[in-house]
Amino acid sequence: MTAPPAPPPAVEIEKAVAAALAEDVGAGDLTAGLLPLHGDARARVITREPGVLCGEPWFAAVFRQLDPAVRIAWESSDGERLAANQVVCRLDGRARSLLTGERTALNFLQLLSGTATQARRYADAVSGTGAVVLDTRKTVPGLRRAQKYAVACGGCRNHRLGLYDGILIKENHIAASGSVRAAVEAAKRGAPRGVPVEIEIENLDQLREALAAGADRLLLDNLDLDTLRAAVRETAGRARLEASGGITLANIRAVAETGVDFISIGDITKNVRALDLSMRFVTG
Repeated sequence: MTAPPAPPPAVEIEKAVAAALAEDVGAGDLTAGLLPLHGDARARVITREPGVLCGEPWFAAVFRQLDPAVRIAWESSDGERLAANQVVCRLDGRARSLLTGERTALNFLQLLSGTATQARRYADAVSGTGAVVLDTRKTVPGLRRAQKYAVACGGCRNHRLGLYDGILIKENHIAASGSVRAAVEAAKRGAPRGVPVEIEIENLDQLREALAAGADRLLLDNLDLDTLRAAVRETAGRARLEASGGITLANIRAVAETGVDFISIGDITKNVRALDLSMRFVTG
């Protein structure tokens, strides 16, 4: 079994949670404030649909910041598949704290579980082909590391985190540089040690030019299946190939079977539908 991915640094999680609580709670929860100060309650979080769990560290941080006395008992772990109507975790503590933190905690858990669930769909779709599904930088602002953690929980892999840790020359960079060759050669001269140079290409002529210039990786943008197969043959292992553009769950397996190394999908993090989770108090 593959080891679960490491979540982002705790300080980053705490910062994101503090900002979310400030946004939602502000000067105080007027409705929860009507309840007795020390009244205790028990609750459980249930998923209403199948999915992949992700977001435990953020969920826990919400209640830790509001009230460290709240106790959470997890019945599933990040990266695990969930069945409909499955109990995800149980909580007990002051009713005020549980109610105040409910929406913020669920927002994190639903968003990240939705991301992980979509990633799992794509990972399953290419299983056995040898292709690896990657995410992109099309993420929710301020939650990139969180979503990329969710992608990994769902069985896909991360592309670069940002502009600072990878070189990807796209069509506007090429236009500004004058040609594919000029862009690649400039990148090879200026790239930090150990950072591969990737360039987006739109046809086989550009592919040949990029290979001649020494590109390490080629992003094959919106190429049809026949052209993808031709690109794999022509490259013959001289560079890693990444397909992107117009790829969905309906056609990703066919793309993977062309022999490309990677397939990058913005849909995993951009068009997220939150997993349907709810928190209910336990009475009696």
